[in-house]
Amino acid sequence: MAGTKIEISGPKSLFSNEFLCNSTSLLNSRKRRTVEVRKPVAATAAFTGVQMVAKLIELDSIKVIPETPVQFTVSGQVTVEYDAMEQMKELMFNWWDSSKTTIDAQRGVFLQLVSSDIDPRTGKAKVSKEAILDWSRDLPINADKFVTHEVQFLVEGKFGVPGAILVTNKNSKEFYLKSITLEGCLHFDCQSWVQPEKLHPEKRIFFTDKAYLPNETPMGLRELREKELRELRGNGEGVRVLSDRIYDYDVYNDLGNPDKGLEFARPVLGGQRRPYPRRCRTGRPSTKSDPKSESPVNETTPMYVPRDEAFGDEKKRSVDAGSWKGMMNNLFPFFKSSSESDSVNSFADINKLYKESRNHSNFPVESTADAFKFDPPNIVSRDASCCLRDDEFGRFTLAGMNPISIERLKVFPPVSKLDPSIYGPTQSALREEHLISHLDGMSVQKAIERKKLFTLDYHDAFLPFLNSINAHPDRKAYATRTIFLLTQMGTLKPIAIELSLPSTNPFKPSKQVITPPVDATTCWQWQLAKAHVCSNDSGAHELIQHWLRTHACMEPFIIAARRHLSAMHPILKLLHPHMRYTMDINARARELLISAGGIIESLFSTKECSMEITSFAYKNWRFDMESLPADLIRRGVAELDPTESHGIKLLIEDYPYANDGLLIWSAIERLVKDFVNYYYPDSNSIRSDPELNTWYYESINVGHADLRHESWWPNLSTPKDLVSILTTLIWISSAKHAALNFGQYHYGGYVPVRPSYMRRLIPNEDDPEYQNFISDPEGYFLSSLPSLREMAFLMSMLEILSTHSEDEEYLGDRKEHSTWRGTPELIEAFYRFSMEMKAIEKEIEKRNSDTKLRNRCGAGVSPYQLLVPSSEPGVSCRGVLEQLNVFAEEDISEAAEAFNDVSLNIVTLLSHLRTIFVLQCFSSNASLLIKVAAQGEQGGAAEAIFSGREKIKLAHFYDCLQDVVRY
Repeated sequence: MAGTKIEISGPKSLFSNEFLCNSTSLLNSRKRRTVEVRKPVAATAAFTGVQMVAKLIELDSIKVIPETPVQFTVSGQVTVEYDAMEQMKELMFNWWDSSKTTIDAQRGVFLQLVSSDIDPRTGKAKVSKEAILDWSRDLPINADKFVTHEVQFLVEGKFGVPGAILVTNKNSKEFYLKSITLEGCLHFDCQSWVQPEKLHPEKRIFFTDKAYLPNETPMGLRELREKELRELRGNGEGVRVLSDRIYDYDVYNDLGNPDKGLEFARPVLGGQRRPYPRRCRTGRPSTKSDPKSESPVNETTPMYVPRDEAFGDEKKRSVDAGSWKGMMNNLFPFFKSSSESDSVNSFADINKLYKESRNHSNFPVESTADAFKFDPPNIVSRDASCCLRDDEFGRFTLAGMNPISIERLKVFPPVSKLDPSIYGPTQSALREEHLISHLDGMSVQKAIERKKLFTLDYHDAFLPFLNSINAHPDRKAYATRTIFLLTQMGTLKPIAIELSLPSTNPFKPSKQVITPPVDATTCWQWQLAKAHVCSNDSGAHELIQHWLRTHACMEPFIIAARRHLSAMHPILKLLHPHMRYTMDINARARELLISAGGIIESLFSTKECSMEITSFAYKNWRFDMESLPADLIRRGVAELDPTESHGIKLLIEDYPYANDGLLIWSAIERLVKDFVNYYYPDSNSIRSDPELNTWYYESINVGHADLRHESWWPNLSTPKDLVSILTTLIWISSAKHAALNFGQYHYGGYVPVRPSYMRRLIPNEDDPEYQNFISDPEGYFLSSLPSLREMAFLMSMLEILSTHSEDEEYLGDRKEHSTWRGTPELIEAFYRFSMEMKAIEKEIEKRNSDTKLRNRCGAGVSPYQLLVPSSEPGVSCRGVLEQLNVFAEEDISEAAEAFNDVSLNIVTLLSHLRTIFVLQCFSSNASLLIKVAAQGEQGGAAEAIFSGREKIKLAHFYDCLQDVVRY
């Protein structure tokens, strides 16, 4: 008997865990439910013509019922960031707008699933119907930081596996989309701000966590992959606004403000004359005085970084209490300078800035006098003289805040590479007679052959700029060279310091050599010479080693990665944790730290020449020398040796930075090698990846355009090449940066040992100041240092920069591996890497207790911990972050404003600080405060939500403030 099938469709749960996690074909193979309609269809002779026609019509009406495809519901969980204050505003808005009784059809968040498969009828990817989320009338009062909302999608039976989600925000404000999960196991790690449709009408595209190389992208996602990248690329036009996600390049033309005056004009960095890496373009209009300079940040044109590169709310709120204390520490010298001289009269004046003993708690129960003082740096061993000892001087070059400038001396006397027609003779003033008595019986040539002489050479870096620096009445500097002898104990001993000035008088020597002291006069000359070397080293560390080599030179690689590596690309997924926040940090540095009249120019010897010095240094920057082994070999402190565990042999066996760094470098290299070999088994797979090759090409030819023709750029042709490039990038952003950044307070926080600038040169016998120096050498030394007020500001900045916040992720501590779900080989590689970091931490602790290693263990010698992977919050002098640190730039800015505003009423200042403290201390109870406010409760009810510990902190802090006000 013949029959006709009629489909009955209806909503049904589409995905099971088994479907999403183990199958990609269940959806297409699921049988549709049918009902068979049985009817006799054989015609008989008894039918009349009219009856036959009627029967045919009846049968035809059954047959022409169109097949309706089965539809299924897909359950999803959408997790968004919850902002208590913003939600409270929204809640109040909804209460006031009580006349609105129906949900606005144009309000909410609209989501669509996109299949990985192509619809054969249209040739386009299959798209689900829109699902709508409207949380405006369901605002959780006691929500955590992130809130999860349920959503239901309706899809057809042959939809296939979802590979992307389209999101449209029809609300009036942006929101942070953390993640979307379908049926509990198909994950979309979004981590992005979604702008209102009225600002950005394009639908946002989010892909699943599964990584795909370009040629492996599912057919349904290929067009979206290309579309997403097109939307991220700029064209060099237009003013960028804070809601944009545009990545484009520009030169450093935003450091000055010529409209404010000629003294605030700064040259453009980037181009043939002053080569420099490129930054992210902002598009702000030009200044009126100079069309080549970009106007400074103001209220109408704030500093732009692509929205997803900006600090998240958690980062802004997670500033450690120690950073706020950094601002308060300025109060002591602020009060002192308001009532009396700000000069340093004795070492006791400096020591009063510090507490008697270090207390690691954030708000210890201490005397009122100590409430506004600094914790003493625990690295510097301060003795009765309060000056830098020779052994510490040598140790800091190997295990201090700048351990990457020391080089082996290969030619004696040293020879300058500067143009002699401009900067004078290239010959050094150093001679064998300066060194011979300190070489343990060796000649200079023999010591060089035995690889026993090392140098800290800042001659060429500073000499071209000394005339500009020394023109300032409160800045005096030399271009220094220091010679060290490697002793039998494995330590470095300074044996000569050359001090050079520009040649201005042919009858007066421009170079002098200071050697270790033999009497009282030469003792103080030696101390002054070491202080000038440390001043050079402070500037070189902050500007060249830290800013240029770990911040500025990284930004082009990040911009190119965002422009050309899809969010689906495995290399972007690998690099993303190490690139996070770098662009925002760099942008804020341009605004606050390295700008004209900024913190660097105010606190370091280099003044307005600061950024030109980095441009001068960039000419000699080489990416192929930025890997740790290559850098050690280039500086002559290591040699190739295949018999050694890391392939190189250190010529200074007890070199803490190098020894610990090689452990981390090798671990990163092994992880990257496992990763690269998984996705790129051969050279052909490298060549066939257009996104990868375009990223690397543009990083060099656009991001580092001024050096693009250099022959030293590494090739990208083989998996081995890629391993080297990626390992170097990860090393720079994690371990190298940690070694240069997180020790700044403990190594530089005691200014007499490491001044950021000097105010007086060393007097010669025919100088008018020589008699003052002879009569009061200690007073002369102290008068050469920054003022108490400037010391406090410097220490505050260094403390803030050295601080770890509570939510930072450390190398090997990544807990989220959903990106690599389905690839057990990679999950295992990350697990091994995590275990290696723990083993490295134990090995470093073991080394720090080895009495044979005198550069990290001994009486009064603090252990070298900067490359210990983990850390507690605060100023710990340890901890290797996955990315460059998020410094508390708001703190630095407010500290600078409070510091420089001498007319600020003290009581008002204290009131502001108390308010800041209260907000910081109780920010974690924001949702409870909102609940109290929403319920109309006051007084005791609000007070009840505070813990006893918080009340004690507040009471103690308030008492301290009252004492100071009375004072």
